[in-house]
Amino acid sequence: MSLAPGIRDQLDEILGPLGKITTKRVFGLDGIKLDGVLLGFVIDERLYFRTDEESIDAYRRGGGKPYSFTKRGGEFIVTSYWSLPERLYDEPDELANWARHAYAAAQQSPSARIRQAKRARRTLKPATKAKARARATRA
Repeated sequence: MSLAPGIRDQLDEILGPLGKITTKRVFGLDGIKLDGVLLGFVIDERLYFRTDEESIDAYRRGGGKPYSFTKRGGEFIVTSYWSLPERLYDEPDELANWARHAYAAAQQSPSARIRQAKRARRTLKPATKAKARARATRA
């Protein structure tokens, strides 16, 4: 199943000014990425954005619910992705503000920090090798 064209158009219109919007299947869901960072999902034509300690209360007060599921082994999982308050669908500027915060929350998540550290190590490795070669030729 792919993202409905109408929803994709709405995402581009509302979130496009924030950066490059891409969609990708993630965990069997339609993931929304902003500049390569997973900030949310579309589930049953509803948007779910990444939350953090600062934003979660606003989602609760707005009537949002966390995305949850049961794993095959029976474990119940509640994620940090919450449905947007209904009013935001009629307030595109405010929805964009929530998306900015979701983007920041996604960048600070533990999994994002691990990926950032791995990328930094990969980036450093070629430079380290070049320095070692330079030292070897001087000797």
